[in-house]
Amino acid sequence: MTASAFTRRLGIAHALIQAPMAGSTPPALVAAVSNAGGLGSLGAGYLEPQAIIEHAAKIRALGDRPYAIGLFALPDDFDVDMAAVAKARAQLDALMAREGLAVRTSLPSRWAPRFSDQFAALCEARPAVASFAFGLINANQRHALRRREIFLIGTATTVAEARAWAEAGADAVSMQGAEAGGHRGTFLHAAGDAMIGLFALLALARRALDIPLIAAGGIMDGAGMLAAEVLGAAASQLGTAFLTCPECSAAEVWKQDLLNAKEHQVITMDSFSGRAARGLRNRFVEAVPEALEGLPYPVLNALTAPLRRAAAEAGRGDLLSEWCGQAAALVRPQPAAELVARLMYERRVAVRALAS
Repeated sequence: MTASAFTRRLGIAHALIQAPMAGSTPPALVAAVSNAGGLGSLGAGYLEPQAIIEHAAKIRALGDRPYAIGLFALPDDFDVDMAAVAKARAQLDALMAREGLAVRTSLPSRWAPRFSDQFAALCEARPAVASFAFGLINANQRHALRRREIFLIGTATTVAEARAWAEAGADAVSMQGAEAGGHRGTFLHAAGDAMIGLFALLALARRALDIPLIAAGGIMDGAGMLAAEVLGAAASQLGTAFLTCPECSAAEVWKQDLLNAKEHQVITMDSFSGRAARGLRNRFVEAVPEALEGLPYPVLNALTAPLRRAAAEAGRGDLLSEWCGQAAALVRPQPAAELVARLMYERRVAVRALAS
């Protein structure tokens, strides 16, 4: 599927998707991108079902353009090693005490929202697009989306994962290259085995599959978007590029740190959440006890959540999960609509340059 065919299918003007970055995509950002002709995405992985419905209503109130909701495909329940949790809590509390933060860990009522309930809320909200990471959804869930004419996007970090989504009936697959910020969507491999550069991943997937591919990872400007299209992408998904927009709810200290990020500081870690994710190496990453890395997602993510909130409030970016892609320092702080216009202008300039 070409970029123009993809945009016609979704009813959007530009083959540009704002990534569903959980915790950083409030309705104002989603609506701004969609109203500017892209596809805004609500990252709802951390939201309770009622919050998903409320956020969706706010997005609709800000405009009537197509938008997406992104979820993490997780089990509803988790087996948890409570002895390991107790040890991790003691270590985290000691770390926060050393760093001068008064907050301490606590046991949440649930380690994460129930995915089945989140999915039901998504269906009630009825966005134009639903995207999923961390695994496949089941046949009943796929049929529920089909009945509501919701376009299904799966996330893959390898050709095998893309093939699995294609066989499961996805309408498109977001190919998450190693350069991508935030949590890795890997579900068929060990995280370290699925760190494939975006351009290589696109070329391999394009040869193997007919399904529309979305390029995700390290794209920060219009020239990068065009390059992805040349390699077979029907659209580009950008996340880090939107983190410094005023509509984005990322902590201000996080936004400032991105402006000075060095490429060698962007690493893959699991010390904040128990799942491999890309972001800035900082004080927390260097100081966190190795024992914490044995706690899986979402258990560790739930334990560190209050600490991360406190770090943001204290302006301590060095203790915050500052997720970002490989080219983070290329961010351009500006309103989301202006950034969309700038990206599309840069793409047109790149097209003309290639034709000359």
